[in-house]
Amino acid sequence: MKAMILAAGLGTRLRPLTNTMPKALLPVGGIPIIVWNLLLLKRHRFHDVVINLHHLGPMIEQALGTGSKFGLRIIYSQEPMILGTGGGIKQAEPYFSGEPVLVLNGDTLFEFDLGALCEFHRTRNASATLVLREDPDAARWGLVEVGANDQIVRITGRGLSHSVSTIPRMFAGVHILNPRLLRDVKKGVESSIIDPYVAAIDRGEAVLGYDLKGYWSDVGTAERYTQAEQDVRAGLIRLEDRRLA
Repeated sequence: MKAMILAAGLGTRLRPLTNTMPKALLPVGGIPIIVWNLLLLKRHRFHDVVINLHHLGPMIEQALGTGSKFGLRIIYSQEPMILGTGGGIKQAEPYFSGEPVLVLNGDTLFEFDLGALCEFHRTRNASATLVLREDPDAARWGLVEVGANDQIVRITGRGLSHSVSTIPRMFAGVHILNPRLLRDVKKGVESSIIDPYVAAIDRGEAVLGYDLKGYWSDVGTAERYTQAEQDVRAGLIRLEDRRLA
């Protein structure tokens, strides 16, 4: 399975830091955010990674190169205009070879077993698997409602209209999708990946939730960026767990 890291964002909430540096290269514990995720992928035996680029993209490409220094092969998907999560993944679709792909948000730090996630997706024959978190502010992040057998029923109120018992979750920015869900996504047009997920839910496909129990941080604002630095110093997430060897 290939992986994709979404790194095209403008990083507007982190300005002025992102005026001259892309968000993915901001250091946490002295190491760029995107490198934390590359090392996590390496540890879980991923080999091929697609990274989409827009804002200050050449800086990311220069910093990471071919990926050989991380034991990976990196391919870059250039976006002259920003395409969002749906359009960005659609543009990179030719690199997936028709196989499911693991997608990570480039501004997220997390720690959990990616191998177990991939096995869950495979054995459940899911069309998509979204990594979710229990969070008291789930509605503020974007409420994901999960019914029986891990089936996602609604995402931010969109999906199945009938009333069933659900548990509230928030989307953690990590997901696996079958490229067939991209069939109706328009190429070269900005869109959200949530749209084809909702359409798949409406069709009765297996769009499943997988709970994350480990460390997670969205490094999207100055406050959360500061918190992530504190978390590294406190040992809540450790770079030595992500050795290249």
